[in-house]
Amino acid sequence: MSTVVMGVDRPITHSEQLTEMNQKLDLLTQSIGVLSAQVNYLMERAEAEQRRRQMWDDLFADLKPVLNDMYGVAEEQFGEMQQFVTLDDILALVKRLARNIRTWNEMLDLVESAHGFVTDASPLTKEMMTEVTDRLAELERKGYFGFARQSFYVIDQIVTSFSEEDVKQLGDNIVLILNTIKALTQPQMMTLLNNLTQGFHEAEAEARAGRLEIGYLALLRKMRDPEVRRGLAITLETLRRVSAQSPKG
Repeated sequence: MSTVVMGVDRPITHSEQLTEMNQKLDLLTQSIGVLSAQVNYLMERAEAEQRRRQMWDDLFADLKPVLNDMYGVAEEQFGEMQQFVTLDDILALVKRLARNIRTWNEMLDLVESAHGFVTDASPLTKEMMTEVTDRLAELERKGYFGFARQSFYVIDQIVTSFSEEDVKQLGDNIVLILNTIKALTQPQMMTLLNNLTQGFHEAEAEARAGRLEIGYLALLRKMRDPEVRRGLAITLETLRRVSAQSPKG
């Protein structure tokens, strides 16, 4: 069987009162510290806000003359364009751009695709440019460009040497000229021209060397040569045919 002892009220001692007061002072000190920290934070925020407001005020003060100048220039330009462009025109343009926003997006997609293609093809283009440059340098080394420059000189001489009437006559007879050139470029004619040229040079060389006999007896002796007689016969027959085709006087 347990026994319960009831507590008896006793007066609070001076030491206990001091301890309680110290605890309250500590709590008050902590509260004051927290309040001071909050006040400091609010003061820092206020100072930051003040600096930010001052910065915007300074920026606005710096930009105000520039904005005024821009406004004056814009007003002047709009005044000049007023006879060409009205506010209704600008609004119509804005509406049209808004209606065709999908078209603009498609165009931008095409531009992006083209940019990507150019970026991807850039190495290939550089290789092609290098190859083209080398090829042009080789053509220059072989003399193609010099030949082209001289060809322009030849064309200039032709243009300055022939009149418009000459060119017209050339056009009227171009078929005959081409047929003649075609006939002259046949293998037989080219061989004949080559033989004539070679024979002329050989005969001229003999004449210069004094070995060419030009006396009557020498000419008669040459007539005994079958090749000479054959050549004369061909020449005379050619002259006869040419004379037969010429208009009679």
